[in-house]
Amino acid sequence: MSAVLPAAPHAPAADAALAARRDAEWRVHRIAFAILVAVVVLAPAVVYPVFMMKVMCFALFACAFNLLIGFSGLLSFGHAMFLGSAGYAAAHAAKVWGFTPELAILFGTACAAALGTLAGWLAIRRQGIYFAMITLALAQMVFFFCLQAKFTGGEDGIQGVPRGLLFGLVDLRAPLAMYAVVAVVFLGGFALIYRIIHSPFGQVLKAIRENEARAISLGYDTDRYKHLAFVLSATLAGLAGATKAIVFQLASLTDVHWTMSGEVVLMTLLGGLGTVFGPVVGAAVIVTMQNYLAQLGAWVTVVQGVIFVVCVLAFRRGIVGELGHWLKKPL
Repeated sequence: MSAVLPAAPHAPAADAALAARRDAEWRVHRIAFAILVAVVVLAPAVVYPVFMMKVMCFALFACAFNLLIGFSGLLSFGHAMFLGSAGYAAAHAAKVWGFTPELAILFGTACAAALGTLAGWLAIRRQGIYFAMITLALAQMVFFFCLQAKFTGGEDGIQGVPRGLLFGLVDLRAPLAMYAVVAVVFLGGFALIYRIIHSPFGQVLKAIRENEARAISLGYDTDRYKHLAFVLSATLAGLAGATKAIVFQLASLTDVHWTMSGEVVLMTLLGGLGTVFGPVVGAAVIVTMQNYLAQLGAWVTVVQGVIFVVCVLAFRRGIVGELGHWLKKPL
């Protein structure tokens, strides 16, 4: 008995160490978020606003995907179906039905949420590679539907989507007005993802990712948690897709093609799988390469592949993951 009793006084010390670690993590995240906000606010003075809007749309898409794979352990090869379907829905609602931009974005997001609910209900019945293949198959079905449906415009897509007036007051044809809307959408979506990750729900997702059998033994309905995570990820990906369609006044097959699902995997891994800010950095790097190396044509894909191989070999945690490991602070 005497060998067991002295262990009790160590509990307060362990709790204090855990609290100190959480405080340090919170401080680092606040600084990183402040830097992110500053970059978003000041970027139009340095770079072309449309380029930054594209970066923010894809960064939100990558963060949504990271919520699923990085914190739930579910690898989806079909996330482009949510980005693309929301873009088509928002573009059709704005151009044909005359929806205002905020309603068009909400409609596109709702469509992605509905599609995510159905796709998640089917996909989470399997695990591992079978889950990934089901999502890929569903995404291909959505792609061919968008290719054949009349309202999508086939290979031409939906062009000339009007930006309209936000709340009937703000003319989004002005680049800075559109930029402000995209910035609010991106930062709001990022803040929501951050809150989800650090909520009790997020902690359960991490437990499922680490050891699903143990989470089940503790009484958690893991399928329900995974399904909800899938729907949340699909909804936020749809928000990115709907916003992108309004920004570029276009919805095309590119956003629903399987290669887009591969790109978001690359963005997430490059930035740092399972990190908070990694997908943002990864999306910025990939979009920047696509923009400034466009003159290389098809060789851009080869360059991306080389960079991906180098990062996997040299930075296995991703850019932000390695930086956090070097600083000994989770990012």
